[in-house]
Amino acid sequence: MATNVKEVSEFILDKVGGAENITSLTHCATRLRFQLADQSKADQDALDNNPSVLGVVPQGTTGLQVVMGGDVAEYYKGIKALPGMGDDDTKAAAASNKKEYGGVRGKYAFVDYAFEFLSDTFRPILWALLGASLVITLLVLFDTFGIQAFRDDIKTQPPVFQLLHATYQSVFYFLPIMVGACAARKLGANEWVGAAIPAAFLTPEFLAMGSQGDTVNVVGLPLVINTYSGQVFPPLIAAIGLFWVEKGLKKIIPSSVHMVFVPFLSLLIMVPLTAFLLGPFGIGVGNGIAAAFAAVNDFSAFILAIIIPLIYPFLVPLGLHWPLNAIMIQNIATYGEDVIQGPMGSWNFACFGVITGVLILSIKERNKSMQQVALGGTMAGLLGGISEPSLYGVLLRFKKSYSRLLPGCLAGGFVAGFFSIKAHAFVFTSLLTIPAMDPMLGYALSIAVAFGTSLTLVLMFDYRTPEEKAEALAKIAAEHGEAAPPAVAPVADDAPAVAASDAPADGSGVATLTKPVKTALQSGAVTEITSPLEGEAVALKDVPDPIFAGAKLGKGVAIKPSGDTVFAPADATVLAVQKSGHAVGLRLDSGVELLVHVGIDTVQLGGEGFTVHVEAKQHVTAGTPLITFDTKFIESKGYNMITPVLVSNTKKFAEVEGFPTDHADTDTVVVKTTAKTAES
Repeated sequence: MATNVKEVSEFILDKVGGAENITSLTHCATRLRFQLADQSKADQDALDNNPSVLGVVPQGTTGLQVVMGGDVAEYYKGIKALPGMGDDDTKAAAASNKKEYGGVRGKYAFVDYAFEFLSDTFRPILWALLGASLVITLLVLFDTFGIQAFRDDIKTQPPVFQLLHATYQSVFYFLPIMVGACAARKLGANEWVGAAIPAAFLTPEFLAMGSQGDTVNVVGLPLVINTYSGQVFPPLIAAIGLFWVEKGLKKIIPSSVHMVFVPFLSLLIMVPLTAFLLGPFGIGVGNGIAAAFAAVNDFSAFILAIIIPLIYPFLVPLGLHWPLNAIMIQNIATYGEDVIQGPMGSWNFACFGVITGVLILSIKERNKSMQQVALGGTMAGLLGGISEPSLYGVLLRFKKSYSRLLPGCLAGGFVAGFFSIKAHAFVFTSLLTIPAMDPMLGYALSIAVAFGTSLTLVLMFDYRTPEEKAEALAKIAAEHGEAAPPAVAPVADDAPAVAASDAPADGSGVATLTKPVKTALQSGAVTEITSPLEGEAVALKDVPDPIFAGAKLGKGVAIKPSGDTVFAPADATVLAVQKSGHAVGLRLDSGVELLVHVGIDTVQLGGEGFTVHVEAKQHVTAGTPLITFDTKFIESKGYNMITPVLVSNTKKFAEVEGFPTDHADTDTVVVKTTAKTAES
C-alpha cells in the first residue's frame, strides 16, 4: 500500500503540472483540493483514467478536485512529502492574504468565494465531527438498551459516562474555536488569533459575568451576555472582521514590529467588537434561519420532510449544504433538537442506494474501474454517512443517475414526513447512527425506503444512457479480449444467412441485421480495413491525447481529414453512436470492432458542427455515410480535427497494424488485423 501511495502521489503531482503549478493544496473527507497557477497544465484525462483516482472535478479557473476516497489523507501526506511540496515551498494563499476564487457556483467571483469560504472552514473539522457523532451514537445505544439514560443530569451519571459525554462535548462546546481558526486561515488572517477571539467567550471569566440574556454595564455600555458554545456564525463573522482589522493594522504598523503589535491590537479590538456587535449579530443570523425552518416545520412537518431530501442533491455539489449543517448544530445548541437531519437522511440513503446498485451491476459486468469507485462510495456512505464519493464518482458523471436518485429522495421524505423525525445530537447519517434519531424505527423505515427505491431503479433501468452503457461494455470486452456483447438480438445458429443486398433498403444503407461470417476471428485470418474518411493517415502516437496516443482504447491509426464524412469501411453493425456526433462504434461483419473518434475533445461542442445519419443497432453496408461534420466550424472553435480510427477489440487479435500513408482515402488500406492462431 505504501509503495502504491508513493507512486500514485508522484503521478498526481506530475499530472497537475508539478509543484511549481500548485498555489495551495488541502483535502477534505474524500478529495484532494488543488489551487493551480495554470489549470490548463493539469492533464485531467490522465488523472481520471488512473485506477486509484475516483474522479476529477475542475472548479472555476484555478481549482481542481481529485477524488481519492477514504484514503485521501494518505495521498495528501504522500504529495506533501514530495520535493517542492514542503510547507516552506508551498505557495499557500494564506501567506500572501490572497483569496482563491475556485468555485463554480456563481456568476460573480465574490459569490464563488463566499461558498468556498464556508466549505473550506468546515472541511478540516469533519474528522472531529464524525468521531463525535459516533460517540453520541454509542451513548444513545446505551440509552436504548436501558444501560444509562442519555439525557440524565450529567452530575448523576457514573464517571465512565461522564467521560464519554466529555469526549463528544469537547467537539461541540469548543466548536467556535475550531471554526474561528479555520475561517481565519481560509481568509489569510492569523488562525490562532482567529481561535482566541471566540475562546474568550468560553472562559470562566466571561461566563462569570452573567447568564444567557443578562445585561451588564461595561464602561457605560450595555453588554448582553450570550452563550457561545456550539455556535458557528459568530466565529465566522468575527474571522471576517479580523481579516479587515489585520489588513488595516499591517498598513499602518511598521513590518518590523508586526508580530508584537498586530495580534495585540487585533485582540484588543476584536474581542469587545465581537462581544458587543458581531457575536449577537451572528447568533441572530443563525436563530433567524433556524426559525424559518421551524416555521415550515410548525406549518407542516410533512412538507419540510419532503423538501429537505429533494433539495440536498442540488445543494451538495455546489457546497451550499454547509450553512444547513451549521443550522443543525445551532438548532441543537438552542432548542436541544433538530428537524433537518432526519429528512436529510433520505437523500443520503437514496444516494447510497444508487451507488450500491452501481456496485452490483459493475460486478456482473466485470467493470473493475467502476467496482472500485462503487465499493469505496458504498462503504464511505453506509458506514460513514459521506456522500462525496458517490456524488463525484457516479451521480455527476452519468446522465441518468439523478433520475434514479430523486425518486428515492421523494419516497424516503414521504415516509419521514409521517414520523416527524427529530435529532437530539448532530450526527452523520449512516447505518451506525440510526439510534440517534427519534423515533428510531420511523427513521430506519424512511431511509430503507429511500435506499431500496433508488437501488431498485438502478438495477431495473441502469444508471447510464444506452450509449454510455454500450461504450462501457465495449471497453470491458476489449480489456478481456472478447467481442462486445451484441447490440441486437442474437441470430440462431441454424438461421439462414441473408446478404445485406437482399435486405429491404430505404436508400439510407440501413438493412436488417444478418448473421455475419466473422472471418477476421478465424485462426490466422488477416483482414485489411480501408479508411472510413478521406484524409492523410498518420501514426496513432502523433495524436495529441495521451489516451489515444498510448493505444489505451485500442491500436489503429489516425486521419487528418480532408473530407467531411465518416463512411462505413465495410458491412457492419453500429454498436454505438454519440448524439454529439463526435464518435461512432462499429462491429464489422468480419468481427473487427472499430471506434472512429472525430477530433479531440469535440464532445464539448454538444453536437454543433456534426450530423448523425445512423443509430445504434442498425446494420449498414460499406460506404454508408455515418457522420458528417463541418471542419471549418469545429476548427474555428479551437478543436484539433485529427481523427483516431481504433480497433477497440485489439486484444482479440495477434497483431493490429496501422499504415500511415501520404494521401490515405477510402480506397487505401489503413489498418490490418491478424487473428490469433490456435497455438497462440
